[in-house]
Amino acid sequence: PGCSAAMASSGSPGRAGTGTEPAPTADAAQLDTAEDFEVLEGEEEEEEEDLSELPPLEDVGRPPALPREDAQPPEPGAGEAAEDPQEWIDVLGSGLLKKKTLVPGQGVDSRPRKGQDVTIRLKATLEDGSVVEENPALTFTLGDCDVLQALDLCVQLLEMGETALIVSDAKYCYGAQGRSPDVPPNAALTLEVELLAARDAPDLELLSGKEKIELANRKRERGNFFYQQADYVLAINSYDIALKIIGSSSKVDFSPDEEAELLDVKVKCLNNLAASQLKLDHYEAALKSCNLVLEHQPGNIKALFRKGKVLAQQGEYRDAIPILKAALKLEPSNKTIHAELSKLVKKHADQKNVETEMYRKMLGNPSAAGTPGKCKDKLPWSIPWKWLFGATAIALGGVALSVVIAARN
Repeated sequence: PGCSAAMASSGSPGRAGTGTEPAPTADAAQLDTAEDFEVLEGEEEEEEEDLSELPPLEDVGRPPALPREDAQPPEPGAGEAAEDPQEWIDVLGSGLLKKKTLVPGQGVDSRPRKGQDVTIRLKATLEDGSVVEENPALTFTLGDCDVLQALDLCVQLLEMGETALIVSDAKYCYGAQGRSPDVPPNAALTLEVELLAARDAPDLELLSGKEKIELANRKRERGNFFYQQADYVLAINSYDIALKIIGSSSKVDFSPDEEAELLDVKVKCLNNLAASQLKLDHYEAALKSCNLVLEHQPGNIKALFRKGKVLAQQGEYRDAIPILKAALKLEPSNKTIHAELSKLVKKHADQKNVETEMYRKMLGNPSAAGTPGKCKDKLPWSIPWKWLFGATAIALGGVALSVVIAARN
């Protein structure tokens, strides 16, 4: 599914960068290492990473910023467009994302299609006119959420050669977190965009091993970016795209080293996919992702840990505990696994106590604490009512069987 589909399923639009992201943070590195263990949501145990402490998405309800009259001078040769400007187009009908043509393009038929690689000229400014990004030739796959959602949604409406002004709420840019150091939190952006080229994406079957690895890693890193932004639906979308690239058939032979590196990227994507699915409480999907990792690497600690967490969330403590013990055996010093395992052992013991008490009540033998003392003057020859009822039922059954046999004879 593309970026728009992911937005629809999430109910909360995500945020993305424009392709010139800052250097990966410590969180991004931890997402791909053996250190990214997070305890279950809402628990008190100390965590070894910060990913589970990320703030949730915020629905920023700020009105869209209008373009400054002095911040966007018309391009040379655009006099006709400036004299007769086109009306603003409300792209999503919410007033949070608007587009206006500055220089007309080559017609509706020249618009790019989702899945194509497009190249644009980009200039991004804040409401005060400060330029935060300029890129004379930014290339990305349209619809894959590789860039700001404002771009992904609006570039598909541009005609070849068209120059347009896009005014976007922070929701479709860098959101509540912003982009350090130049884009503050909740900052609306004005984007001047010119569509330079559009071409079909390369045939995955013809990619070399190195090209396929690079492309899959680029999508995976995009997923890591969304994970850090707490946009788990869009993170899942990016990881899915990376996995489709890795799993695509090929007409090119790969070296053993390339095959091993592709498998490594696949395992990272599946592990991070499971982490994102856990954040959304998609337990069956997360369990499937963990099992796919364990098919390739039975001793993968992160997959074992997350599988144990999934089973624990489903109340399957008896199955979760041995899996976490296996993970702890592989890495005995991991405090997060220790904490999770201790917590599950306690929950399992509480669960067994509840079940034992329930069975006692069902069998007519409640616990001693809630059972009144037996009547001391009870006659020694008295027969328990359960035995009497059972004997009566057996006798009646025998009579009924005799009647049936006699009737047949």
